[in-house]
Amino acid sequence: MVNGPEIVRARDDLRARVDAWHADGAVVGVVPTMGALHDGHLSLVEAAKRDCDRVIVTLFVNPRQFNNASDLDTYPRTEDSDAAKLAPFGVDVLYAPPVNEVYPAGFCTTVSVAGLTDVLCGAHRPGHFDGVATVVTKLFTQTKADRAYFGQKDYQQLQVVRRMATDLDLQVAIVGCPTVRETGGLAMSSRNLKLTAEGRAAAPALAREMRDIALQLRRGGALDGLRADATARLLKAGFEKVEYLELRGAEDLELLDRAVGPARLFAAAWLDGVRLIDNIEV
Repeated sequence: MVNGPEIVRARDDLRARVDAWHADGAVVGVVPTMGALHDGHLSLVEAAKRDCDRVIVTLFVNPRQFNNASDLDTYPRTEDSDAAKLAPFGVDVLYAPPVNEVYPAGFCTTVSVAGLTDVLCGAHRPGHFDGVATVVTKLFTQTKADRAYFGQKDYQQLQVVRRMATDLDLQVAIVGCPTVRETGGLAMSSRNLKLTAEGRAAAPALAREMRDIALQLRRGGALDGLRADATARLLKAGFEKVEYLELRGAEDLELLDRAVGPARLFAAAWLDGVRLIDNIEV
């Protein structure tokens, strides 16, 4: 039987281990997660293991990035199975701090990244990216990692973290890794666990429509002429709402109608009361 990673809950205990690793010249990688691990998370762990001598996976359901209390309450919490999934990868530490270890009494600081957070998910989830930037800054300083691994499925988050780390002179390299998809194309997400069987059958339509639109955009088409038809097909497939379907610049997230230079197609849609997001390169 393969032993799982050591579980550490106190930041001082974690720092003592990382200080010892750094003293030995080790490169330390971190994979920040909120748990409910799936193959997408594990692909980040694999990348970290390839690049780094020591790997930390963090497990913290961050209350500051939820703008809906019921969403926070129902978010999957599966620490035991998460630790078991990490066992074959040789992860050194699973850092699973309680809330008061990350946000002690009197905590009143917020990290905010302007511009990149005003659009897409930021426009529909007020305060979300402030919560993300704040907790990621905390996790970087608590883990003292040299490299941090994030999936491109949350591409806006990846760009926000890159900007924040650059602006604050945080000495951590941000590594973006490809989106991992289920059979049929649905982007892997912990929220997929909340879909019904019918919802899981309908969900791949989002990626399918996005692939079709991206093909037309690469041929010089305009998104404005493609969005309405794609939205209608998604609603017919069972989606309750298409929150956004937008083409944006890959670096600055500026709104585009045609694929001029590096660009990505972004979508958010509701199915079974679950908010699904995805993005693909155009």
